[in-house]
Amino acid sequence: MAWIASLIVTPLAAEGQQRRKLPLVGYLSARSGPGDEDEAFRQGLRELGYIPGRDIVIEYRWAAISNDGLRLAAEELVRLKVDVLVGSSGPAVQAAKTATTTIPIVIQAAADPVGSGFIASLARPGGNITGLSLMIPDLAEKQLELLRTIIPKLSRVAYMAQAASTYGPQLQQAQAAAEKVGVHLQPVMVNDPEGFEEAFASIRGRAEALWVQPIFNTKSVQKIHDLALRERLPTVSSFPLFAQTGLMLSYGPNHLALPRRAAVYVDKILKGAKPADLPVEQPTKLELVINLKTAKALGLTIPQSLLLRADQVIQ
Repeated sequence: MAWIASLIVTPLAAEGQQRRKLPLVGYLSARSGPGDEDEAFRQGLRELGYIPGRDIVIEYRWAAISNDGLRLAAEELVRLKVDVLVGSSGPAVQAAKTATTTIPIVIQAAADPVGSGFIASLARPGGNITGLSLMIPDLAEKQLELLRTIIPKLSRVAYMAQAASTYGPQLQQAQAAAEKVGVHLQPVMVNDPEGFEEAFASIRGRAEALWVQPIFNTKSVQKIHDLALRERLPTVSSFPLFAQTGLMLSYGPNHLALPRRAAVYVDKILKGAKPADLPVEQPTKLELVINLKTAKALGLTIPQSLLLRADQVIQ
């Protein structure tokens, strides 16, 4: 069941009609509750002159990783007749896409919006969806190469993603990248943290490293880190936050920059732009973060050349 909340925007019941005149934005997330990404989205709006509660109304819906919860939450936001619907991740965008073909949808973050069928192309999205691509398919080979720099004889990598999400195209890209780098990929799909123990048991003795896809929240990443340390598995992912939380290595966009950019799309749409005419953006800055503490706990030595390239080294 969806965990549902809305932003209180007016004192008491003051002028309900006036409140409804404000732009109404629906924010759909696959997380279990509020987090720093929500605040980054509000900050992005504030930078554009929208003060939540004064200039704009935001209806939040959190539905953990449940496809049913996301579907029901998306349908509710559509019934509220929101002016724009923001999907925080691929599964949230998929739920929004299923719920409406007319309300503009802004992708806050999706690994491969073209491969997932959300848009026709990055330059010409078409339809009612636009926003931000994580560019994950293009990063896959680089992330594996970084792992290989640390573990030259690496040959078997487990690929952990959310079973309930739209990860078919991304998995195909990951497998293609693994073939180019020369490693064998073992997909491990999980729905929620309760499945982590079973997932790790399934790769025990069959993988030399773990590639974590950017769908899990911080609490889940911490659990993945703990289990990976227990199993002596080096880890790599995309978001800097994941390495800051404990994973050994990350290379990709800053996760807080994405909701701030999503706010820019919301602003353009509220001012009359059509999603079909707004090209989907890819990250312009990618960050390499190395958790040296985790590497040392695994008995691994990070090459000095890699440390010098890192944007952040966590001691």
